[in-house]
Amino acid sequence: MRIKRGVGRWILVMVMAILMTGCSTNQDVSTMGSGSDKASKYGGTLVITRLSDAENLDHHFMSTINAASVTHRKIYEGLVGRDKNAEIQPLLAESWKQLNDTTWEFKLREDVTFHDGTPFNANAVKATFNRLLDPKVASPRAVVFEMVKEVKIVDDYTVQFILTKPFSPLLSILAGHEGGIINPKAIEKYGKKMIQEPNGTGPFVFESWTPGQEINLSKNDNYWGTAPKVDKVVFKVVPEETTRIAMLETGEAHIAEPLSIALMDTVETSATVDVYRSEGFGTEYIGFNVQKKPFNDVRVRKAISHAVEMESIIEGVFNNVGKKSNSLMGPKVLGYHEGLKAYDYNLNAAKKLLAEAGYPNGFETTLITMDNKERANLAEVLQSQLKGIGINVKVQVMELGTFAEQLNKGDSEMFIYSWRNATGDADYNQYNLFHTNSHGPTGNTFFYSNKEVDRLIEAARSEKDEAKRIELYAKAQEIEMEDAVYIPVRVIENMAAVAKGVEGFSMSPSGYLEINDVSIK
Repeated sequence: MRIKRGVGRWILVMVMAILMTGCSTNQDVSTMGSGSDKASKYGGTLVITRLSDAENLDHHFMSTINAASVTHRKIYEGLVGRDKNAEIQPLLAESWKQLNDTTWEFKLREDVTFHDGTPFNANAVKATFNRLLDPKVASPRAVVFEMVKEVKIVDDYTVQFILTKPFSPLLSILAGHEGGIINPKAIEKYGKKMIQEPNGTGPFVFESWTPGQEINLSKNDNYWGTAPKVDKVVFKVVPEETTRIAMLETGEAHIAEPLSIALMDTVETSATVDVYRSEGFGTEYIGFNVQKKPFNDVRVRKAISHAVEMESIIEGVFNNVGKKSNSLMGPKVLGYHEGLKAYDYNLNAAKKLLAEAGYPNGFETTLITMDNKERANLAEVLQSQLKGIGINVKVQVMELGTFAEQLNKGDSEMFIYSWRNATGDADYNQYNLFHTNSHGPTGNTFFYSNKEVDRLIEAARSEKDEAKRIELYAKAQEIEMEDAVYIPVRVIENMAAVAKGVEGFSMSPSGYLEINDVSIK
């Protein structure tokens, strides 16, 4: 349900009172997941309250980790996956080897079926990637696998990925949600349209989706791997955070995400709710559409970069949750540039650059962001800080889907966003966010283009030597910073509120919700 802004403050007070006292209602969290056996750790319905709905349930068209969290490793699985230490592990492929620079061979599991009983085999892998790469389908995620020339069937349980050129991070993108294998019968049924009924091999089966309200999954009784410990999962859309957290206290839900910094301290005092925190691969940032005036002038972008006092933002807006960032990658990502220097706070330099660009008295612009407390607060601080150099900022806070759509179309000037990095490899960051081929929905909502950056990114993709790859990414990042395409803010911390008695929940560094091992006391 959506709570009107006018009563939001009253609800916040009520939630704080409940959390501080640890009160409970007649429906206790400990009784929800176990039916008649209240002490059981297995079975029941896991209810997750979320800020935003998925924009769709098709991996070939998803643009957010928020959406992918519903399906990745739950409905759909890839040939490989990452374990809890973010290391690549076998999943639907038992083993693999690189035969030469452009050929990778995968041996598939022979004991797997899709949710409707269709056998998983080499044909399913080929059908999935044929759909993804079909120009008529026009998937915005096709660019992630653009180096794949062909998926060749060797036999029923052996496939080869034939590449147009060497591509070192292949396994890392196969482990992301774009690599999820789709039932070929579903592809045949829905053709070029978005898949209406997600059908994969994962531990949960899709039941229903009421857009804007909830998505329901049920346990896959025929799952080939370790069975999940809950019978059902419900992802409920609850835009008001205080309501999300109150639902944990009343036993209506078990997990609420995201958890804002504003309520983190309050939740930590609760007798019935815990705070979950983990460092992510990604970062939050302030971006510029470099094709829109006046942001097509690098001097304007540098001026704004110099006018932002980030230390006070990290402390005042984020309460020192998530350390200050120097790039669009977190320190855990392969290719992170530790020595990269962001712009220092220097109002004199900012004013001088604006004057050189022809804006001695500043200008007016619009800053857009999604409906998130910290980002809305950050927008207000930026609005205040940029007044110091004569820039009047109009702030627009939008629902996530509307915000993403506007960014993807290039209908933006300045924006606050994040990039979580689904693979843990710099290529996912660099190619999606900065390569000329990635403008729009793929990720480059800066609409940035630099031939040398393109060359460095492409060279890093082909380079086998990890140390040399890291050097190439470092050079690319230095050019991007010199071009002032963005202002880094902070390394993302994944945060959620979790009811006591819920065990096994985590969030991957990429930001995917990990629920396959969750149990409810």
